Amino acid sequence: MENYHTEIAEKLGKERWQIANALSLFQEGATIPFISRYRKEKTGGLSDIELIEIEKLFKQLEQLNKRKEAVLKSLREQGLLTGNLKQQIEEAETLAKVEDIYLPYKPKRKTRATIAKSKGLEPLAKMIYSENIDNPVRTAVKFINNEKDVNTKEEAIQGALDIIAEWISENGTVRDIVRNQFHKNAYIISKPVKGKENEQDYIKYKAYFDWEEKASSAPSHRLLAMFRGEKAGILKLKIEPDKNYVESGIGRLIIKKHGKAGELKGKALKDSLKRLIFHSMETELRNELKSKADEEAIRVFSENLKQLLLAPPLGRKNILAIDPGFRTGCKIVCLDRNGNLKHNETIYPHPPQNKKGEAIKKIKSLVNAYNIEAIAIGNGTAGRETEDLIRHIRFDRDLIAVMVNENGASVYSASETAREEFPEYDVTVRGAVSIGRRLMDPLSELVKIDPKSIGVGQYQHDVNQKLLHESLTTTVELCVNAVGVDLNSASKELLTYVSGLGPVLASNIIEYRKKHGDFKSREELKNVKGLGEKAFKQSAGFLRIKNGVNILDSSAVHPESYHIVEKISEKTGIAVKELIGNHKILDNLNLNDFVTDETGLPTLNDIINELKKPGRDPRKHFKQFEFDKNIRKIEDLKEGMILNGIVTNITNFGAFIDIGIHENGLLHKSKIADEFVNDPADYLKINQELKVMVVGVDINSKRISLSLKDVKR
Repeated sequence: MENYHTEIAEKLGKERWQIANALSLFQEGATIPFISRYRKEKTGGLSDIELIEIEKLFKQLEQLNKRKEAVLKSLREQGLLTGNLKQQIEEAETLAKVEDIYLPYKPKRKTRATIAKSKGLEPLAKMIYSENIDNPVRTAVKFINNEKDVNTKEEAIQGALDIIAEWISENGTVRDIVRNQFHKNAYIISKPVKGKENEQDYIKYKAYFDWEEKASSAPSHRLLAMFRGEKAGILKLKIEPDKNYVESGIGRLIIKKHGKAGELKGKALKDSLKRLIFHSMETELRNELKSKADEEAIRVFSENLKQLLLAPPLGRKNILAIDPGFRTGCKIVCLDRNGNLKHNETIYPHPPQNKKGEAIKKIKSLVNAYNIEAIAIGNGTAGRETEDLIRHIRFDRDLIAVMVNENGASVYSASETAREEFPEYDVTVRGAVSIGRRLMDPLSELVKIDPKSIGVGQYQHDVNQKLLHESLTTTVELCVNAVGVDLNSASKELLTYVSGLGPVLASNIIEYRKKHGDFKSREELKNVKGLGEKAFKQSAGFLRIKNGVNILDSSAVHPESYHIVEKISEKTGIAVKELIGNHKILDNLNLNDFVTDETGLPTLNDIINELKKPGRDPRKHFKQFEFDKNIRKIEDLKEGMILNGIVTNITNFGAFIDIGIHENGLLHKSKIADEFVNDPADYLKINQELKVMVVGVDINSKRISLSLKDVKR
């Protein structure tokens, strides 16, 4: 593993000791949130993103090393391993290079070349390849052998050329040249498949019916769209460089003379490229392009998810939540400040029932009965109409009414988690509860939903599902641990993402809480079944206990550092409780007085910052947003209108903006700024509030085009 340290350090521009210590902590079972927050001295302050990259590179190097070992073992068993071959494999920097070196020695299935060799034609192939014979056809006569099914000189020549074609395809230098051409100069060419005109999705891929661009620079969203079209049977894709250029270049390399033997080698080269090498390299490049496109799409998805999870919470309020609807009515739930369901019923203020007066009376009654402080309204069907209804009601108190993005609420309401939480209620009630809780605390509620169902990604069904799951899970873990978790109110789903816990320990904590009541201290965690010292160390700093025995239990100060706070208390002569928020004392401490071999200035600075604002929430404060009251449906839009909007999703080609109607508008990246925009995420964030101009409306296809740069002019 030590060999990996230097390589990873060089790739990431870090010190070798940082990488070594990080990998050592990983081996001990430490999590990324724990290492980045509580082991800064050991890693030199590596961030969570840097730690993720270190772990990724380590796994790649491990995979490469395992393949090298397998290849060396195979060569050793075949009696083919030489010192030179061993050195080449050990020095290979990529899996592709290892496979190229191994290819001539790899046990083969039955090929045209192996069949020709079995017929005794390899000597003829060697003579032609060396170009040491003037008349290969005359020489080929000697290899006619009816017993071995070589009946003519033409068959002998063809067999020899099949062998040569395979030799060329296994030549490392040739493969390097072709691979380089594929990576630098290959074009991806897309055409429609004939006879598919009546397919449902045919028109969806119209933009790629005659498309061609350099494969190396094709953006991820276009690649994924084309691959999806190919998988659907609508598109036919081909990836290739200039074949003639490649053929002539390799020909100059391997053909020495222009005689008959050289002519035959040229024929074998053409066959080798077309039948063996191009196909192999296209497959290799396809896999690489798909992998890179997947990584980019997953990165975008993860960044969007992070922004959504860290959206500002309203906080603990008594909430009346509404899941709007027309025909089936609007489902109403009343939640207390802890998110507990206190009441539910259905009102019918909209067509076809139109019981508006009855609905208003019921809402006012519930607001008073449950001391409601805020109203959450789902932004789906009938959302704006329901918002209108609420805004026209005169309440006897100050209330805020907020439109809440309900993406994924239906997924939660039908989930096992929802059934377990509300076994006696149907999906409509559960969905309304989810909408209300999202307003209180988006993070706590959204962790109950499969991240893929939240609706902030692109092509999530087309990318590598294992990598997507891993990345989104990591994103949720980082968000949960960045915010911290109230140990006495957190759901099992939220606790599952806490560093060092997982689903089993999360369930055990819930069971302990049910049996013994609220936790009084972090130390009490050690009484939970299965939660040993290792899990305690990883999780304790991210779990908060309000009004517990030890005031530090409500902060992000890790229990392992409590003794440092006590030393500060002793040094200043001020009780720990009085140190909290005491900027005058904390700002004037000489932290060098508290440095030890285990605790350096990074940790001490974190402790002081935490004492200044214990348990502080890194999320922004909640801010209410209002859409244009005159825009209710797509038919209300006109080109040139400037509207309020909220970013709901960011992709490589632009962003989707909620402008207060059922359809989101597309803000293409060409309309974001006057300069060239490569990545919209450099300019926009999820939940960002904007003023956008309507520059196109297609009512038939329900498409809205928006511009940000035209507003600024």
